[in-house]
Amino acid sequence: MYLPAHFAITEPEAMHRIIREHPLGILVTQGAPGLDADHIPFEFDPGVGPCGTLTAHVARANDLWQRCPTGSAVMVVFRGAEGFVSPNWYPSKHESHRQVPTWNYQAVHAHGRLTVHDDQRWVRGLVARLTRRHEASEPRPWKMSDSTPEFIDAMLQHIVGIEVTLSSLEGKAKLSQNKEPRDRVAAAQTLASRGKDGLARAMLDMPRRGDL
Repeated sequence: MYLPAHFAITEPEAMHRIIREHPLGILVTQGAPGLDADHIPFEFDPGVGPCGTLTAHVARANDLWQRCPTGSAVMVVFRGAEGFVSPNWYPSKHESHRQVPTWNYQAVHAHGRLTVHDDQRWVRGLVARLTRRHEASEPRPWKMSDSTPEFIDAMLQHIVGIEVTLSSLEGKAKLSQNKEPRDRVAAAQTLASRGKDGLARAMLDMPRRGDL
């Protein structure tokens, strides 16, 4: 992706946080038919592999795991907070009229090699981890033992596990850090007033990094 130095995320922990907080990744693959993309929730373990490891599952009916065998090069895209920014929100616009609309966002591109796990035990462990994580905020979290073993076994037969061992992470945070502090703060405050709290917080936490 186009990545000016002042928009680059250089801290691995910041990229890890985006992946954890926005786990629905876009798995980009290339096979004989050409490019394809699948939208999949991933688990991320930063301690396994050179740059971490992503795990997930796909429907057995999805031919991804057959057309992209173990060893295939893939990319997973994670998008963090994002939103439109109007020049009318910048105090300087009303003085010089030298601002234009833009879109602020966070993104991480994770590159690596795919491993297919057509193994019910492996898949069962993954589903248990996904369930624990995403059900944790529920008053009464659902767990696999809420259903009969026969039902869960049947459901697991319909999915296949995938793992991406990451070789590199590339992060971008376009958060008005190239603007005057007063413009960035004013835009963030407007976004917060419109329910874009995550993007507003990210903008306020981002130091200014020069000009485009």
